[in-house]
Amino acid sequence: MPRTDDPLRGIALSVGSTVLFSISDATSKVLTAYLPVVEIAWLRYVIFVLVAAVLVRRGRPRAVWPRSPALQVTRGLCLVGSSLLFVYGLRRLPLAEASTISFVSPVLTTMLSVPLLGEQVGIRRWAAVVAGLAGVVVVMRPGLAGFQPAALFPLGSALCWALALVITRRMADIERPSTTVLWSAGVGALVLSLLLPFDATWPTPGQMSLAVLLGVLASVGQSIVVVAYRHAPASVLAPFSYAQLVWAGCAGWLVFGTLPDHWTLVGATIIAASGVYTAHRERVRSRFSA
Repeated sequence: MPRTDDPLRGIALSVGSTVLFSISDATSKVLTAYLPVVEIAWLRYVIFVLVAAVLVRRGRPRAVWPRSPALQVTRGLCLVGSSLLFVYGLRRLPLAEASTISFVSPVLTTMLSVPLLGEQVGIRRWAAVVAGLAGVVVVMRPGLAGFQPAALFPLGSALCWALALVITRRMADIERPSTTVLWSAGVGALVLSLLLPFDATWPTPGQMSLAVLLGVLASVGQSIVVVAYRHAPASVLAPFSYAQLVWAGCAGWLVFGTLPDHWTLVGATIIAASGVYTAHRERVRSRFSA
């Protein structure tokens, strides 16, 4: 599908995807009370593989084999690591807190782009990086009574996601999107299938229904993001992804009866401001380099 210039549609799709992601995260947290984390992730990846297979089937058969298998496998491992760590965090943290910490990934992506992609980062973007990390510290509160070691899980999830994004940038000019989606799904499903016998229970019909709902919501959300980026550039859409923090707070209150504390709200504000400013600087940089 060719790219069209329709920023409003791209923004609407981007915000819509954040609603689906928040619902899927809330569903994951519900399932952690009944099923092992590995099993939850595996059930989600089963749906992911089916969606990826449909995307490849619509394309050419040669799209199955990548030009950079090592990078594709590494990206797939990063994604499955991000998924597992985030769900582990959801088991013990409020939904809003886990979501807020995970949103430091754009900041980590900027940091990693220097050694891994050789990008030049100016003083303003470094200032945004420091601010974003400060926001994470505010949410996690290390050394204070409110600190929870489980907060390290969504932080690790954000790091894995940032690595996946950096690898995606590196492969952008040589790989088809459908190939990347298929390999990410396949690698994750393989790893989780190997781990499943060590940590699995037989789900009830209701739990299986929730797991299927989780996989569908997450897969549809990812597909909507792909479509959104066909209508508007990343620098325009990135700030609107932080709407997920609002939906996560609402879902936490409606489903679990929890509200984010003032430290989480302050940290979320700092992280979001850092991410929005980073996106702004990316847009300015791309304008001058065009």
